[in-house]
Amino acid sequence: MKALSKCLVSRRAAWLVAGALALAMASSASAEEAAAETVSYLPQAVGDYMWLLLTGFLVFFMQAGFAMVETGLTRAKNASNIMMKNLMDFCIGSICFWAIGYALMYGANGNSFIGWDKNLLLLGSFTQGDPAGSAGWYFQVVFAATAATIVSGAMAERTHFVAYCFYSGIISLVLYPTTGHWIWGGGWLSAMGMRDFAGSTVVHSVGAWCALAGCILIGPRIGKYGKDGKVNVIPGHSMTLAALGVFILWFGWYGFNPGSTLVAMPFIGHIAVTTTLAAAAGACAAMLYTWLKFGKPDLSMTLNGTLAGLVAITAPCASVSTGSAVIIGLIAGVLVVASCLFIEHKLKIDDPVGAISVHGVNGAFGTLSVGLFGERAIDIKYWSDTTAIQDGLFMGGGFHQLGVQALGVLCVFAFVMVCALVLFYILKKTVGLRVHEEEEVAGLDLSEHGSEAYPDFMPVSGHK
Repeated sequence: MKALSKCLVSRRAAWLVAGALALAMASSASAEEAAAETVSYLPQAVGDYMWLLLTGFLVFFMQAGFAMVETGLTRAKNASNIMMKNLMDFCIGSICFWAIGYALMYGANGNSFIGWDKNLLLLGSFTQGDPAGSAGWYFQVVFAATAATIVSGAMAERTHFVAYCFYSGIISLVLYPTTGHWIWGGGWLSAMGMRDFAGSTVVHSVGAWCALAGCILIGPRIGKYGKDGKVNVIPGHSMTLAALGVFILWFGWYGFNPGSTLVAMPFIGHIAVTTTLAAAAGACAAMLYTWLKFGKPDLSMTLNGTLAGLVAITAPCASVSTGSAVIIGLIAGVLVVASCLFIEHKLKIDDPVGAISVHGVNGAFGTLSVGLFGERAIDIKYWSDTTAIQDGLFMGGGFHQLGVQALGVLCVFAFVMVCALVLFYILKKTVGLRVHEEEEVAGLDLSEHGSEAYPDFMPVSGHK
């Protein structure tokens, strides 16, 4: 993804000129003629503005997909809690990103590590009468919310709601803007030539590494592991909701990836195709892998295979051919199943929805895929600065780009893990990270919110 600040600034003057021209035309023609002329001769600048907003709306709708997936893959007694967290991580995150986060991510007066611009605090006058500034901030805040919401499912069914609220604010306030500045805001990784078109690392891995830190500190759910270390399956209450959530997320990804062009251009068609093929290949690979390993195709793993393909193609979607997109999806589908089993059985980390494997492991793989499968002939159709663009390793370009991508993956992992471990440790020692045992057994809907998602179907306390 091209640095948002550079792209929008370059378009801002054109948008303002186009707006002034449209006003002049409207004042000299009748309302009907002006409307017809606007429809028939839509300025490129207005098309860019609408494209950015429309795709931002699609990315916002992904919040509903995350809510459905997480709720479906967890137990009914925690459904209201999951919904509450998915609602509030966007609401809290939006305020924090508006107040400070955006200035830290795209402020031009900072340094290679962190951005800064006091005029962007609370957005100030930045977006007043400026369609580019408003659309740019909106498109970025829905990405920030995506990073924050990934943690919800991984730490589901045992986390204090108040601790989650604090976490949501911090990731949108500091963690996401900092790593985003490194790669998208003109920071040091961007200067080295790292490419992460739509956020396999900036969005997905950041959220997943936070989730990993949280899962380590909070521990597994009660009953997940026996005294002998045996893994006990804790099935979710609705595969129907989980499947619906994946379809919603897939739909929203057409805003996530094609929208990251930031402007309306013919190249968005190629990005939509690579996104589709990787998702389909990921689902096929996960289905076949579970079929061979367990004797039957597993729905939950296949759904995660779809998401894994989408996450993996997010970074290279504008850099690879359609054939490479299929290969990336196939690898991602196998990788997510193997990773889920390894994390659950070997590391004894309880991630109810597989978020670490989907977004972290495959976010890293997707970022590395730019250095493996990237093609300069495809890249230069989008990137304005093509001097540093090289073919990936498998395309004859050597190890340089792969090395840059790997450095970015490792540095983001180290930074986010350290910060998240410190954050969750502080929350554990202050407001409390995990609910009491009796509250966890009864369900967080009652203990944390005093309500139930399914009151007509849940057992009533005291009845035999």
